Amino acid sequence: MQGQAQQQAYDRGITIFSPDGRLYQVEYAREAVKRGTASIGIRTKDGVVLAADKRSRSPLMEPTSVEKIHKADDHAGIASAGHVADARQLIDFARRQAQVNRLRYSEPIGIEALTKEVTDHIQQYTQVGGARPFGVALLIGGIEDGEPRLYETDPSGTPYEWKAVSIGANRGDLQEYLEENYTDADELDLDDGIALALRALASTNEDTLEPAGVDVGTVDTESESFHELDNDEIETHLADLDLLPTEGDEDESDEE
Repeated sequence: MQGQAQQQAYDRGITIFSPDGRLYQVEYAREAVKRGTASIGIRTKDGVVLAADKRSRSPLMEPTSVEKIHKADDHAGIASAGHVADARQLIDFARRQAQVNRLRYSEPIGIEALTKEVTDHIQQYTQVGGARPFGVALLIGGIEDGEPRLYETDPSGTPYEWKAVSIGANRGDLQEYLEENYTDADELDLDDGIALALRALASTNEDTLEPAGVDVGTVDTESESFHELDNDEIETHLADLDLLPTEGDEDESDEE
């Protein structure tokens, strides 16, 4: 009983390390991320692709109300996985930092600098009593000095840079798919990146995707501008990749 009581004490205190050097609340925040729908980021020679699974829980829900990909600045986009409310707070913080940088220095903020501003903010919530960590992970992608950059933020406040990465549900399967199918970034263009991201999401969804159930955003090196694909553009990509559900599939889903 005494050991269990000690375990619960470490469990409750975000500022207290367990004897084996763990912060349990941070680990629980990572579990919250795993329960969120998947998001994928891919770096190509022409820019960065962000894609997200945003399937609605009910046919009565408006698909446009489910937001997984956001514009942080003209040259930067963010995808999230985990608690939506936590993601919204961090994305608003990132937008403010981007605006402050433009006002202060008259230039866009670097993607690495933006990521570290966000992760520094996240880290504060792992060492302050009376608060909890953010239960969300972000993918921050954009163009810095003419080069595409892609970063992941962790609930511990640690940033990681990636060529291709997945966060959220089915991360293990999606990451394995990306590792098997991702080629060198110099060989991929933006359309290749979109295709790889959509195929990866479809691989965990019976190899089909609905246009309304996917969010895709890109930041290309030429214009250095964020663009979110509309449903018609997504449907075109899915049709080219033969990932749209057939009529038989739709009938079966209706019966279920």
